[in-house]
Amino acid sequence: MFNSQRAWGQHLILDLAGCPNMRLADADHLRAWVKALVEAIDMKAYGEPQLERFATHSNDAAGYTLLQLIETSNICAHFAENLGQVYIDIFSCKPFDVATAIAVCRAYFEPEVVEQHLIQRGTFDRALLEAS
Repeated sequence: MFNSQRAWGQHLILDLAGCPNMRLADADHLRAWVKALVEAIDMKAYGEPQLERFATHSNDAAGYTLLQLIETSNICAHFAENLGQVYIDIFSCKPFDVATAIAVCRAYFEPEVVEQHLIQRGTFDRALLEAS
């Protein structure tokens, strides 16, 4: 659980595997996912997402990379379409519901496996920071 009194922000890292690769290679599907995610976790998108296809020389790494700036930081993802894997980072100084974020990702990518890590960022000792 994110504690805004103790941390500056939260960073959710999701690794998805066993995803149908047709979903990962569809640029319109990826844009729809990030739009739904931003709305579901109550963020405000800053412009349109950047979406570029990279690493076409590598079977394992080939796929889209997406960056969506949000008012409170960013959402970044890489889609390894040939492996059926997705790597997502959601970083925000505004709290968001982790379960909701995961549910949106599950709905759009239908993974067999989801690994998650939640990091509280900026957990510096506030007394030390104020003294400097």
